[in-house]
Amino acid sequence: MYEPDDEDLAAEEQAASLKAWEKHYQAERTWEDLEEDETGRLRITHGDKQYREKRRKIAMAAANSHVCKGMIRFLYVVVDLSQAVNEADMRPSRLAVVSGILYKFFREYFNQNPLSQLGLVVTRNGVAERLTELSGSPESHITALKENLEAAGDMSIQNSLEQVQSSLAQLPTYGTREVLFVVSALSSCDPGNVHTAIAAAKSANIRVSVVSVAAELHICRRMTEETGGMFGVSQSQHHLEDLLMAHAPPPPLNEQATKASLVEMGFPQKRPLDKGAFFSGRGGEYVCPRCASRVEELPAQCSVCSLTLVSSPHLARSYHHLFPVAPFEELNDAAKLDATNCFACNLKFDRSGARGNDDAPSVCPRCKKIYCFQCDVFIHEKLHNCPGCEIDKAKGNKNSA
Repeated sequence: MYEPDDEDLAAEEQAASLKAWEKHYQAERTWEDLEEDETGRLRITHGDKQYREKRRKIAMAAANSHVCKGMIRFLYVVVDLSQAVNEADMRPSRLAVVSGILYKFFREYFNQNPLSQLGLVVTRNGVAERLTELSGSPESHITALKENLEAAGDMSIQNSLEQVQSSLAQLPTYGTREVLFVVSALSSCDPGNVHTAIAAAKSANIRVSVVSVAAELHICRRMTEETGGMFGVSQSQHHLEDLLMAHAPPPPLNEQATKASLVEMGFPQKRPLDKGAFFSGRGGEYVCPRCASRVEELPAQCSVCSLTLVSSPHLARSYHHLFPVAPFEELNDAAKLDATNCFACNLKFDRSGARGNDDAPSVCPRCKKIYCFQCDVFIHEKLHNCPGCEIDKAKGNKNSA
């Protein structure tokens, strides 16, 4: 029978004493991603795992394009600021990691949902505090969170649900009502029956999702199952970012909300406000086309006539979820390429394959233009339009005119 020696026991103790972020880098073996290029310089290569993961996300987005999704979302993010966020299992602490990822999430949310609104709630000392109302400005939420990062006491799921439900229940039915909890604690300090608050959220068609930093909580799992939300537990800092960013694209609509409805919108003009002038509304440079009141930012809801106010770029950008770019086809044999350079960035393809997947070529199935892997990802995740298809479309319109 094998018995471990002192060296094996010491190695096991050392591995057990590692922090979560240390285990991540040890498992990834990032030093193996360094290689020497033709000029003798070290460069970082992206492994096959990351390459295949991005290919899978692009294919999944195209496969879900037929699923009905909401273009207008009303989302409250509830951040757990209890004492549990001061744990140092993430570098430098959970609070620093969670807040940094949330800053990215706020910007990505409005990039993916230009017609939607977001609000911010924090829970600590057993109470829930609403930092920002629903609005379309990511910077206001980032500033509010930066100024209120004091962690103390326990979190309260019931108080948080009641806080957001009072606001979401008054919103129009054409937008999806959502709540996203970012939880670090392993318990909830509630003044009453939390199941009553969950049932009230379900009856108000509020979709509750939870991202747990530490471990799975039964009440959080049950809350997401009853309201149709998503639940996830992070395994590392990078996994936590993936879980949060998965909530940025609009989720599929439930059966009760799939009925199409017309939404009345207004496109306000931007007019500077004269000094000392009288105005209606909250003030600002945008003038409501119906009642001539002023608002500060877009998208927003007029405080006087309740008209939804948007801009034409917001409306145009929201269509990429309905008509995504088709996945490009991989070209496995680089030696048989018809083009020597990427159509978008003009990068010269490496026919020997020494540079790995960094410039792996792929072709658009419609216009037959060839792109490198980096441009492929940029087109599908950021641009949402194929340059070759758009150029061919412009040439066709020019010839027909």
